[in-house]
Amino acid sequence: MQSLYGALIGVLTAGLLAGAPTPIVEAADAGPPDTRPTARGFIDWKPCASDTAAECGSLRVPVDWTRPTGEKFDLALARRKATDPDHRVGVLLVNPGGPGEQGVEFVRNKATTHFSADIQKRFDVIGFDPRGVGRSQPVRCSRGLLAQQPSVYPRNEAEFAELVSYNRALRQDCRRHSGPVFDHADTLSVVRDMDAIRRALGEKKINYFGHSYGTLIGQQYAEQFGDRIRAMALTANMDHSLGARDFIVSSAATAEDSFHQFVQWCDRTRSCALHGRNVPVVWDALLAKADRGEIRDPQSPHRGLTAHEITQYAFRAFYGPDWERLASYVVSLDAQEPRALRLPQPDARPGATEPTDPTPFHAVFCQDWRIRAKDYREYAKLTDAELRAAPHMRGSPRMHTAVAGCIGWPDEVNNPQHRLHITDAPTILMSHALHDPANNHAWATNAHRQTRRTTVLLTYEGSGHSVYNRNTCTRRAVDDYLLELKVPPHGSRCAATVSEPTAGQ
Repeated sequence: MQSLYGALIGVLTAGLLAGAPTPIVEAADAGPPDTRPTARGFIDWKPCASDTAAECGSLRVPVDWTRPTGEKFDLALARRKATDPDHRVGVLLVNPGGPGEQGVEFVRNKATTHFSADIQKRFDVIGFDPRGVGRSQPVRCSRGLLAQQPSVYPRNEAEFAELVSYNRALRQDCRRHSGPVFDHADTLSVVRDMDAIRRALGEKKINYFGHSYGTLIGQQYAEQFGDRIRAMALTANMDHSLGARDFIVSSAATAEDSFHQFVQWCDRTRSCALHGRNVPVVWDALLAKADRGEIRDPQSPHRGLTAHEITQYAFRAFYGPDWERLASYVVSLDAQEPRALRLPQPDARPGATEPTDPTPFHAVFCQDWRIRAKDYREYAKLTDAELRAAPHMRGSPRMHTAVAGCIGWPDEVNNPQHRLHITDAPTILMSHALHDPANNHAWATNAHRQTRRTTVLLTYEGSGHSVYNRNTCTRRAVDDYLLELKVPPHGSRCAATVSEPTAGQ
């Protein structure tokens, strides 16, 4: 979930969408391959305004794929053509994660530094903003309502009821400002959008690179349209078969594991600002100070930092991992003179009721996961299990917020959890860091176990959320697979980089 700092998603029922894809009549081979019309239209590519080396376009797709002739919206895309067209392999569709990351911005601003020169030579790299994201009919909600969110750590039945009431009000507000696409932001709908892109490009088969939440898109595309894949590389994999307890506990456990990787690094590394100190003791004491209202925000000294905000900061630092920055941050907070803060109440701002564009995390997540605590007792049990799995990190800040945001949503979801069932796809390459802070390595092994005949799992033995550019081993494995369809042996592993505490283990 790096590129993972966005908002939430809701989920309808499986019965409607679990069947065969809507029949599509392919158009005759007329016109250039990139703009050949299909039953769903074509993409009119033009130079992007901010970078003429990239091309931007859009594709009209149905809001509701069960009603393909109904209301439509424009799906935004960006493309960088293969720099060696004579040796072009095909198209490489990319999703950088989230939910909420923008594929258009990734292609325009990051693709040339993210992918190797060989990948850029041989593929048209294409990104798209999934429905509800960026330029693709974005989810919009009122700023004022967003600012009123109650604590996602209710302490009793009354505070739980307050969270339920808020979530329902926010959902209705976002639906009102976003239109019908809000109710169809699930990943299975995105999968059908992706196949519409394939048809509009005139490609019989696509290649796909998906990171974090983008792996769920890839996994479900392989379930629905496996015979339309040439190659698919998935990094930092999701496990869509998990129930509420397994999801939140495994998320907390991997966040806690990343904290201990940070501690080990500080113990071994003189440049760590906490080197020589008992890092867990310093950390726990810092969170206790925050609980008492004694820690100020360095960027806004008039306001205090909560323990939840501090753990969120650490969680983001684990993505890199950027342990140097985290250590300096902890030292700076720990050095503050303890004093209670009188925090001002939020003021009504001009335009506070105007809609804004948050990352649509809940509009997606809550439609992909049927995780709804029914009452405070059930929610408290989940939270207790989460805290036991991660006593220093107090759970997984991101995943806790995700689960909390779905409380009070309708029980029926578009794309509920299920075990992966892939039958027609070629061999898919999964890669995953052993110490991923957000997506537990067990998620990858479990997803691989469910699809053993069609997937190979490559483990990077280090830390962080991304995998592809970790070192020569990880990059070469993915490149060789995408370029030459060379699949690593089952059980392959890439050693951690020397600077990480797990190197050599």
